[in-house]
Amino acid sequence: MSPRCDCCGEHINKLNQQISVMRKEMKNLRQMLDSAVRGHRKHLVSIQSAVSKIGLCEPDKDQTPPPSSPAASPRAALEQGNIQTVPIGYITSCFSVKNGTPRQPTICGPSRAELRIQQSVFNNPEHALVGLEQYSHVWIIFLFHKNGHLSYKAKVKPPRLNGQRVGVYSTRSPHRPNALGLTLARLDKIDGDTIHLSNIDMIAGTPVLDIKPYIPEYDNPDSRMNSDDAVDILKLQKDSDDQSGLKSERSDDDEDFCGFLSRDKSEADISVTDSSQSVSAQFSLHNDLRDVLEEVKAYATQRDLCQLSRSRQDQVSDSPKAEAPDVTVDHPCYGEEAHSAIAGWIREPPVSSLEVRFTPQAERELADFLPPHLSGPSESDRPRFKFLRSPEEAAAAIRGVLSADPRSVYRRTRCRDRLFFFTLDTADITCWFGQSFAEVLQVRPVEQHIASL
Repeated sequence: MSPRCDCCGEHINKLNQQISVMRKEMKNLRQMLDSAVRGHRKHLVSIQSAVSKIGLCEPDKDQTPPPSSPAASPRAALEQGNIQTVPIGYITSCFSVKNGTPRQPTICGPSRAELRIQQSVFNNPEHALVGLEQYSHVWIIFLFHKNGHLSYKAKVKPPRLNGQRVGVYSTRSPHRPNALGLTLARLDKIDGDTIHLSNIDMIAGTPVLDIKPYIPEYDNPDSRMNSDDAVDILKLQKDSDDQSGLKSERSDDDEDFCGFLSRDKSEADISVTDSSQSVSAQFSLHNDLRDVLEEVKAYATQRDLCQLSRSRQDQVSDSPKAEAPDVTVDHPCYGEEAHSAIAGWIREPPVSSLEVRFTPQAERELADFLPPHLSGPSESDRPRFKFLRSPEEAAAAIRGVLSADPRSVYRRTRCRDRLFFFTLDTADITCWFGQSFAEVLQVRPVEQHIASL
C-alpha cells in the first residue's frame, strides 16, 4: 500500500473536523428536540386543564351527560398532587437581576427584602401574620420565575463544583421538574401586611407561595438531639425519685414483715402450719418487691449508659457499639444518628473564597450614597439606598457577594478577562476577577448608569 500524500492527509483532517462538528450539532439538536418534547407535553397538559375548566367540550342537551370523571374534581386533583399554585405575594428586593444575586441566603447578610401579602388571598392580610413576630427566622417557599425555560436535566453542574456533574436532587439548582425554591430568611419586623426580611437570596418580583416559621427544635437535627437529652435527663431524675420511693416502701414492708413475725411468735393458739404459711407469703412478697427494685435499677443504669455514650460519641466512634438491653422507652436514644451530614464539596468546594478589594475611586463613590431615611436640602442630588442602611453595610454586602464568586462556570473558564456587572439596591457595581481576588472598580447609581447607556 502506497503512503498517502500530504494533500490526502489534509483532506482527512478536514473531514474529521467536519465529522466532529456534525456530531456536536447532532447532540445539540437532540437536546433541543428533547426540550421541545417536554415543553410540548407541558403545553398539552395546560391546554387540557384549561379546556376542562371552561367546559368547551359540553355534551348536547338532548343527550344524557356522562358521569364526571373523578380526576375533574378538585379533591381528586389534590389527592393526585395536581394543584394550581397562587402566589401570596411578590418580593421587593435589593437585587433586581439574577446576575450577582447570592445563591444562598447566608452569603450576604445585609441583603434585605419586603414581602406584602396580597389582599386577593386574604381579605385581611394582616390577620394571617398575627403571631409570626414571635419568630426570628422564617422559611420562604418561592418560584424560580426567571429560569428562562422549562427544561431540566437529571444531572447538573453546580458553580461551586466548577463543572463537575451531580444529580439535580443533590443540589439546589433552580432548574428542576418543579421550579420551587426554599430559603431561610431573617424576620426583621412586620408592618401591617408587609414582612421585612434580611439574609435573602431572591430577586425583585419573585412569586412567594408560602411562609412557615423556623423552629430549631423541629428543623435542626442537633436541636432535636439536645431536646431528647433533656427529656431523658428529666425522666432519669423521675426514675430515681421513683426508685427512692420504692426503697422507702421496701423499708416499710420490712417493718411490717418483722411485725408479722413477732405477732406469730407471741400468739401460741395459732397453729404452726398457719404461721408457716403466713411467713412464706411474706417472704414471697418481699422477693417480688426485690425483683421490682432490681428492674428499676437496671432501667436507670441503662439510661445512664445511654447518656454516657452520647457524651463520648466522638471518642468512641471507632470502637464497636455495645448492644443495650431491650427496654421500651418513650424517647429513644438517637446517639450519632441525630447528627446531620452534608456532601464534602459543600464544606470544601473546588472553588475557594475570594479576597475582595475596592479601588479608591470605588470607595469614594460608595461613600457618596445616603441611607434610606436620611434627608437634607443640600443632599438631594446625592444617590440614596432603598434597602441598605449605610455605605458600610453596602460594602459588607458587596464583599459577601463577590467572595462567593457569583460567576457561572462558563464565565469563570472562558471569560476571565471580562468585566463583571451586578446591581445591589440602587447601586450598579463594576468589578473584575483576578487570581483568588475580586476588585471593585466602580460604584454608580442605577439611574445614572442607565441614562448614560
